[in-house]
Amino acid sequence: MDELMDRRIKELRDVKEKVEEGLKDKIEKVHEKGKLSARERVDRLLDSGSFVEFNPLIGHLDNEPGDGCISGYGTINGQVVCFYCQDPTVKGGSIGMVHGFKMYMAVEKAMEMRVPFIGLNDSPGARMPKLDEGAISALISARVIGEKHGGSIFLPNTYASGSVPQITGIFGNCAGISVYSPALTDFIFMTEKSNMYITGPRMVKSVMHEDITGDELGGAKIHCQKSGVADGRYKTEDELFEGIRELIGYLPPSCDVPPPRVDTGDDPNRLDDILADIVPSDSTKVFNMHKVIEVILDNGKFFPIKHEFAREMITGFGRLDGYTVGVVANNSMSMAGSMTVNGSDKQCRFIRFCDCFNIPMVFLLDTSAYCPGSAQEHAGIIRHGAKVLYALCECSVPRISVVIRKAYGGGNLGMGTIPGMNTDMVFQWPIAEAGVLGPKQAVDLFYVKDIMNSDNPEQTREEKLAEYQKLAGNPIRGASDNAYLNNLIEPRETRRTLIKAFKLLSTKKVDRRLPKKHGNIPM
Repeated sequence: MDELMDRRIKELRDVKEKVEEGLKDKIEKVHEKGKLSARERVDRLLDSGSFVEFNPLIGHLDNEPGDGCISGYGTINGQVVCFYCQDPTVKGGSIGMVHGFKMYMAVEKAMEMRVPFIGLNDSPGARMPKLDEGAISALISARVIGEKHGGSIFLPNTYASGSVPQITGIFGNCAGISVYSPALTDFIFMTEKSNMYITGPRMVKSVMHEDITGDELGGAKIHCQKSGVADGRYKTEDELFEGIRELIGYLPPSCDVPPPRVDTGDDPNRLDDILADIVPSDSTKVFNMHKVIEVILDNGKFFPIKHEFAREMITGFGRLDGYTVGVVANNSMSMAGSMTVNGSDKQCRFIRFCDCFNIPMVFLLDTSAYCPGSAQEHAGIIRHGAKVLYALCECSVPRISVVIRKAYGGGNLGMGTIPGMNTDMVFQWPIAEAGVLGPKQAVDLFYVKDIMNSDNPEQTREEKLAEYQKLAGNPIRGASDNAYLNNLIEPRETRRTLIKAFKLLSTKKVDRRLPKKHGNIPM
């Protein structure tokens, strides 16, 4: 090795070591806040030794490593992913031209390579140029970068939508551009200490004269429980990374392939007698649908999505015989499992994601239909409910519905069990009540005169109710002339029935594309 080569190799090693070390004094301040540095986050997210960085030497001459953004690729449980991670120790993590270019490139590479994209966001938004830099510096950067920058990252986010899974982790205080790009991704996870907002508390106070903290304005609790912007919150950064890693395990790398199968070791023929004990036959009594879901799925593992938002609707991922499935279920423990504005948004979004990425779906019904009242009507339940109908009609992946206990009126429509809604198979438990109205409401409607003219109205109502339940309210009798119902099953058979049905449906091929640009889903 000649002298120049030796000297340059040593110089390169020194530069790379300095870049990887980062700005030590600022990293110490990050640690004092109980947070991880950007490179520590990358190490926690990816499999050990798998990280390969894009453009690692950008900004090293100005002591601004990476221009505040680390981007590259690596693996999660062996699955290749592309990502970026914003670094708040460099210019506060603000998004300059080069920083934005690296963000853009990470999404673009994920789309080109057909692998998931992950964004780790910790940025106040767009970088404000210094007075001495002015427009000339920005213009030079723009000529170098071209059209690919932080302000245009929404384009690859949009193009990648439905093509490759996109996941965002939120750390610190994120605003402006740093929340709009995540909003275009499929899933957003937040740490308890993180915030998301378009404009921060200081600006809100200046413009709106409203005193409010960052947590009150856009904290993780707000976005997981009220706004529905985020899909999950975690106490620590490590827990958030574990959440991303677990989610990736359920998903395919792109829309071109099916989700991976995992050997869970759970018997596909397992019978679960406990299900009959979990669900009471009295439709006015609540029960824990999460327990039903966990009993049915492999090893009791269920990964909920938007668990704290619109609790009347349950959505999430699990496995049946090792295959990923998406679960949509009504939760009687919240608003009697009725269909609502927020629940419809949650349901629609999840259905469309599963349909994008070839994930079969299980619907577990126990709903009294759409929630009545002026609050829901004025909030646009018609418009929001129509989103669900659009998603159900457009959905082409295998879909099976099980009526656990009740499915009244619009609940049948909103959960897709009405004939002609593209549900492939429908099963019912023997206690199922399905129809336009519940038994009590049907009796009050059909026998109102008999009840009113009776000497003992309450006794007459009870007699008519017993008669109705014996005849029209008995699914065993109803199955005799219901060709759309595939079968009545015992609760214990639910898991085995679903697994066998999905084996038939695994080769389902549907092409409903029509000569048009795209549909216009009601928003």
